[in-house]
Amino acid sequence: MSRILVLGGTGYAGSAIVAEATARGHQVTALSRSLPDAPIPNVTYVQGDATDEAMLSSAIEGSDVVVAALAPRGPLAGTWRDVHRTITRLADAAGVRLYIVGGHSSLRPAPGAERFVADLSNVPAEIHDEIRAGAAFVIEDLPATPATLDWVFVSPALRFGAHVPGERLGRYRLGDDVAVAPEDGGAISAPDYALGLIDLIEKGDHHRVHVNLAH
Repeated sequence: MSRILVLGGTGYAGSAIVAEATARGHQVTALSRSLPDAPIPNVTYVQGDATDEAMLSSAIEGSDVVVAALAPRGPLAGTWRDVHRTITRLADAAGVRLYIVGGHSSLRPAPGAERFVADLSNVPAEIHDEIRAGAAFVIEDLPATPATLDWVFVSPALRFGAHVPGERLGRYRLGDDVAVAPEDGGAISAPDYALGLIDLIEKGDHHRVHVNLAH
């Protein structure tokens, strides 16, 4: 079993990832700004700030795998990309595998097509900056990291979030950087996204790639 650190481990995606990893017997640490109202047994919760490099470094060094599930809004609005650049540097220095909870807009509708981020005309203007930051991170920053950093950027289907929670179906479909369209037109639920992400961690057969999960 692995020692898994989940950054943003009490958020929508992060809490589901923590629950799935713990249920499978992994040793899980959740680092977040706030502690949960109903903590999961056997999880180590650490209250802290992802912008605190010393705290990040200490937590990452004690892990086998780091999952970055930090929301690109709120306290990290405008700094999400910079924080993730720091996370990649620290993960590489510690020799740990890095999995990043990404966004849908960095995917493509078809092989060779422009990514969805190229046209945000149907997306509210107030979230354009966070979408562009997440897309730039996987398009520009991650490929430029040292070859020694083992990363996987995991995008969910469209409409993934607490506002459209969905149900656990116990299944998912895995694609590359071309979006897998949900069969029922809806988004993947957090529990099923977590199911797919922990499968990726346990199988360990994806390296330095962008993938996506959908129902």
